[in-house]
Amino acid sequence: RNNLLAIVNSDDFKSLPPSQIVPALADQGVYIASESTYYRVLHEEKLQNARGRCQIKERKAPTTHCATGPNQVWCWDITWLPGAAKGFYFYLYLILDVYSCKIVGWEIHENESSEQAATLVSRTHLREGVGTKPLVLHSDNGSPMKGASLLETLYRLNVVSSYSRPRVSDDNAFAESIFRTCKYRPNYPSKGFVNIKAAREWVLTFAHWYNHKHKHSGLKFVSPIERHEGRDRKIMQQRESVYATAKAK
Repeated sequence: RNNLLAIVNSDDFKSLPPSQIVPALADQGVYIASESTYYRVLHEEKLQNARGRCQIKERKAPTTHCATGPNQVWCWDITWLPGAAKGFYFYLYLILDVYSCKIVGWEIHENESSEQAATLVSRTHLREGVGTKPLVLHSDNGSPMKGASLLETLYRLNVVSSYSRPRVSDDNAFAESIFRTCKYRPNYPSKGFVNIKAAREWVLTFAHWYNHKHKHSGLKFVSPIERHEGRDRKIMQQRESVYATAKAK
């Protein structure tokens, strides 16, 4: 057994499986044990998947963030808006507050770039009055999200960047959800926008409706602006009072 362990951990064999070690030794006129014995001993010694460069590495848990108030965690993404011609698109950059689901910033451009994303983040950061308060900005792993211009802006604003795990489709669920809400509005021009001005006017109307009039199912059916401004508690208390009175009658 000791001889077997010395062989499998030697420089010549430490990166090879028993299926190759046994015949290699046989070519040298050496036989220690069968392949199944090799596998059994390696398994008992907990060396089956931890030899050579195949060392077991400690996996870090994915980073998570919890928003307990507005302007603590934002998420953002870019989606395509169809143009007048097939294959022609405008790009909607949108930032959403995770706590209140309020659209805190958006812009539409004719291309994707880290520079335009950086400008949007700067304007939104100023408009929301975040100042020096801690803020996390979450996104997927697209090239505009990791561009030098945006990373430099986040560093200057003291904003912590957060990214989805690679090849995980639902790690930016808030952004994907609002894009679906946007594109399934009854008046969404599915045949495309005539020009970028028309796209901006439509999204402006949508953002106002979403923030001020949309009763969000994830917020117990209050609007994002009511949640963002802290008016949701009073509204919920009033509803409970109305329901209690109706039940008593």
